Amino acid sequence: MSTDALHIVCPHCHTTNRVAPADLGKAPDCGKCHRALFDGHPVELDESSFDRHIGRSHLPVLVDFWAPWCGPCRMMAPQFEAAARQLEPQVRLAKLNTEEAQQLAARHQIRSIPTMALFVGGREVARQAGAMGAADIVRWVRAQLSSAAF
Repeated sequence: MSTDALHIVCPHCHTTNRVAPADLGKAPDCGKCHRALFDGHPVELDESSFDRHIGRSHLPVLVDFWAPWCGPCRMMAPQFEAAARQLEPQVRLAKLNTEEAQQLAARHQIRSIPTMALFVGGREVARQAGAMGAADIVRWVRAQLSSAAF
């Protein structure tokens, strides 16, 4: 896949874009809406956009399952945002509000929040429950990606 174009789902209009691996670090933009494909912020997902981002993206996707009433979730939010700035464009970070997407949270058997799930090639490869700092999030993701065989 190193010479083939990667499929990157736009965080704004959710269109799938083809990006050469060598161009990932060159601030690529969406062919449809012309906004940046990577802006250092987690993508806010919902029921309709979740499967598109998980299933169509060639990049690993780290999803933070959270809820607005959850204190640890609110404490982790700025840390997750900081981790996005460090991990992009090699990993897409996304957030899913479990209060608004209860069926999706149930489908993924989210039992406590915050829970982070790492998806590669459309399937979950790792999961971590509990709030973490940015450095720990980055370290955990990199360890999972380097040790897992996909």
